Amino acid sequence: MSKRKTPSETDNLNNDFCEFLMELADYEKNINRNVHKYNAYRKAASVLAAHTTRIKSGDEARKLNGIGEKFSKKIDEYLQTGKVKKLENIHYDEHAQAISLLTRVSGIGPVKAADLVKSGVKTIDDLNKNKHKLTHHQLIGLKYFEDFEKKIPRSEIQGVEAKMKQIIINELHTDFIITICGSYRRGKKESGDIDVLITHPSLKANDKNNDAGARTVLHKVVNLLQTHELITDIISVGDTKFMGVCRLSSEHPSRRLDIRLLTQEHYYCAVLYFTGSDVFNKEMRAHALEKGFTLNEYSLRPIGVTGVPGEPVEILSEEDIFDYIDYPYKNPEERNI
Repeated sequence: MSKRKTPSETDNLNNDFCEFLMELADYEKNINRNVHKYNAYRKAASVLAAHTTRIKSGDEARKLNGIGEKFSKKIDEYLQTGKVKKLENIHYDEHAQAISLLTRVSGIGPVKAADLVKSGVKTIDDLNKNKHKLTHHQLIGLKYFEDFEKKIPRSEIQGVEAKMKQIIINELHTDFIITICGSYRRGKKESGDIDVLITHPSLKANDKNNDAGARTVLHKVVNLLQTHELITDIISVGDTKFMGVCRLSSEHPSRRLDIRLLTQEHYYCAVLYFTGSDVFNKEMRAHALEKGFTLNEYSLRPIGVTGVPGEPVEILSEEDIFDYIDYPYKNPEERNI
C-alpha cells in the first residue's frame, strides 16, 4: 500500500484542513508511534473530506462524527491564523522531519527510519550512500522514490486495468475475475498505488491442494505480466500475494502494484474490505456486530448464543454482504467517508 494515501482531493472543499490533519496523523504514527491518535486524525480528515460544504468554524466541524474538541480548536486556530502551532513546531524539529522523509520510502517503517536517523542517515542522498543498510524492498522504494511520490491519474489506472485483464483473460483463462480496489474503485481522480484482487473458480477455500494451486496460479500471472513488461520489478511474491512495480508504458512513471489471489469464497469480502474507505469499513463491521455477525476481509460469520462465530455464510457478491447485515447498499463512490 502507498505511504502517501490521503483523503484529500482537489475537489475537496476542506482540503486544507485535511492536509494538516493528515500531517499530524503521520507525525503520531511515525514519531510518537501512537496508533490511536493516528487513526483519530485520519478519521477526522476523512469525515471533513466527505463533507460537501466548506467548514467555517470549529463549532460547525464539531457537529460531525469524529471531530472532537481538540480537533475543532485546531480548525479554529487555522482559520484565525492560517497555521497550527503544533505543526509549526514539528516543522522546526529536524529529527522528526528526517524520520517523516525516510518513511515516505516504500518499505521503510518508523522503527527503521528512526534507526537510520540515529546512524546519521537523514536524507534521500544519505540513503543512496548507505544502500548496504537497506533491504530489497527498501532498495526498490529508494530506486523509484520520485515516481512513487507522484499520484496516479485515474486514466492511467484504467490503462493498467485494461492491459492486465486482456493479458490474463486472453492468455490464461477467461474465467478470471480481476478487480482494482482502493480509491480507484471509489471513483477518485487519483490514487497512491494500484491494489488488485484476482480470483478463479478453481480456487476453493476447503481444497487441501489449494495452497499449491494458488501458488502456481499467482506465479503464472506474475510471469505473464512480466513477459508483457507490465510488471518491471518484484519486491516479493508468495502463495497468494505479490508486491512489486508496474509501468503502463515507457512514457509513464513506475507505480507500486499489489496483487492478491483469493478463493471465490473470500473474494467479495476482500473486495469490500480493500475498496474502503477505512472509516466506512469500521462502520460496516460495527453494524454487522449489532446484527449478530462478525465481518472481516475473509468472511461474514453469524455469532451464536455463546458468542462464538459460526461457519461463514455464502457470499456471491458485495450486495450479499449488505443484505445479510441489513445495511443499505452503498455504491463504491458513496464509501468515501
